[in-house]
Amino acid sequence: MNIACAYIRVSTDDQIEYSLDAQLNAIKKYVKENNLILPNEYIFVDDGYSGRKAEKRPAFMKMIYTAKNKPTPFNIILVHKFDRFARNREDSVVYKSLLKKECNIKVISITESLEDDKFSIILESMLEAMAEYYSLNLAEEVKKGMSEKAKRGEYQAYAPLGYNNDKTNKTLVINENEAKIVKYIFTEFLNDKPIQQITKNLNDLGYKTKRGNKFERRSIEYILKNTVYMGYTTWCEDGKRKRDYKKPAYIIKGNYPPIIDKDTFKKTQIKIQNFKEKYKPKERPITEFKHYLSGTIKCAYCGSNLSMGGKYTQCIGYSHGKCKISSAIPIKEIEELFLKEISSISFKDLNTLNLKLKNDKNKYEKIKLLNLELNKLNVKLNRAKTAYLDSIDTLEDYKKNKILIENQIKNIKDKLNLINTQNEINLNEFKTNIENLKNLIIDKNSSNLDKILYVKACIEKIVFNKVDKTLEFYYYSY
Repeated sequence: MNIACAYIRVSTDDQIEYSLDAQLNAIKKYVKENNLILPNEYIFVDDGYSGRKAEKRPAFMKMIYTAKNKPTPFNIILVHKFDRFARNREDSVVYKSLLKKECNIKVISITESLEDDKFSIILESMLEAMAEYYSLNLAEEVKKGMSEKAKRGEYQAYAPLGYNNDKTNKTLVINENEAKIVKYIFTEFLNDKPIQQITKNLNDLGYKTKRGNKFERRSIEYILKNTVYMGYTTWCEDGKRKRDYKKPAYIIKGNYPPIIDKDTFKKTQIKIQNFKEKYKPKERPITEFKHYLSGTIKCAYCGSNLSMGGKYTQCIGYSHGKCKISSAIPIKEIEELFLKEISSISFKDLNTLNLKLKNDKNKYEKIKLLNLELNKLNVKLNRAKTAYLDSIDTLEDYKKNKILIENQIKNIKDKLNLINTQNEINLNEFKTNIENLKNLIIDKNSSNLDKILYVKACIEKIVFNKVDKTLEFYYYSY
C-alpha cells in the first residue's frame, strides 16, 4: 500500500472552495477511494502564503526536506490542484524534477487527472502556465489597488511615531502622547539643537521609538524628513516597499491630520539641505583622509570607536545618542598621549609585557574571538548544506561554498593551534615593529599609510578614558 503526503496551501486571496478544510476533505476522500495511507505527520499546510516563491513557504520547504530522508517516508504527494504546489513554473519544474529523480516521489493533483504520457506533460505545463499568469495578474491588480488607495490619500503602512492606524476608516489618527515627541524633535532642530543632543535628551527622558527601542541619530533624521507629519503620503509607482530614489515618487495629500504644519516642515528640509551642503565631505584618497589611529581607539564607557576625522575626536556612540559620556578631546592631545606611551616602552618593559600578554586577557580574548568566528563558520556551513538540501542552491554552488568555508575554518583552527602552542612572544620582532612605529610617528615626512600598517600590526586596540585622560594599550602577540 502506498503512503501519501498531503500539501495544502491557502492564500489570503483564496475563496471558500480552496479553504483548508475543503482541500483536506477532498484529499482524504481521494486517499480512501485509491486505497492509500495518509499519516497525520505527513499533512503539510501553508496557511496565508502565496504560491509565487517556494522558499517563502515554510511547510512546503519542510515537506521537501522530509521527502529527502532515507528511506523515503512517502512516495506520493497529493495536492488539490497543481497551482497549490506552485504558481511559478520554474519552482514547479525544479521541485517536481528533484522529487522524481532523487526520491522517486510523484506529485498528483486530485482534481486534474493526468496520465503518464507525452500529452499529459504538455497539458500539465499549460495548467501551470495558467496558474502563473493568474498569480502575476493578481499581483498587478493588487499593485493597481494600492496605487488607487494612495491617490485617495489612504495610508497603507504601519503608523509612524505620533500616529495610530485606524483600520476601520483606513487612515491615521494622532497619538497625542507620541505627537508631543515629534513636535519636540522639529522644534529643537529648528532651534539649532544638534541631532545627537536631541537623541540624547529623548533617551535620558526615557522616550522610545514606535518599536520600543532607544532613539538613534538615524531615527531622528527619518522623522525630520517624513512627509507624513505634514499630512502627505509618499508613494512609489512600482508599489515596492523599499524606496528606489532614482525612480519618481508621488507626494499626495493624505486623508489624515498633520502633526507639523507645512511651513515648519519646509523650513526643516531647507535646514537639512543647507547642513549637507555646508559639511559636504571633500573627496580625498583614503590613506590621506584616514587618521593612523582611526578604528583603533575605543571609548572606555561603551566600546564604540572614536571618530578621528576632524580637529577633535568623539565617541561615535555618543554622536548617535547611545553613550552618555562625551569623549571630545583635541586629536593632537590623543597623538601626544600615544607617542608618550610608545616612546616609554623599553626592553625591560617588554619582559614585563611578555608575561602580561602570556597570561593576560589579551590572549584569551583572541581565543574567544577565534572560537566565536569558528562557531559562525560552522553555522554557515550547515546553512549552505541546508540550502542545497532544500534545492535553493545547486550542487555546484554548494561545493564552492563548502570549499570556501572549510578553508576559512582551517585557517581559524591553525591560528588557535598557533596560540595554544606558542610559549612566548617573539620579542625581537615586536621590538622592531614598535621602534619602526615610533620613528614613523616622529618623522613628519613619513607616509600615513605606513603609520596605519604598523599601528594595525602592533596594536589590537587602545581604550581611551576621558575622565583621567589615559590610554590603555592592548598589543598583538606574535
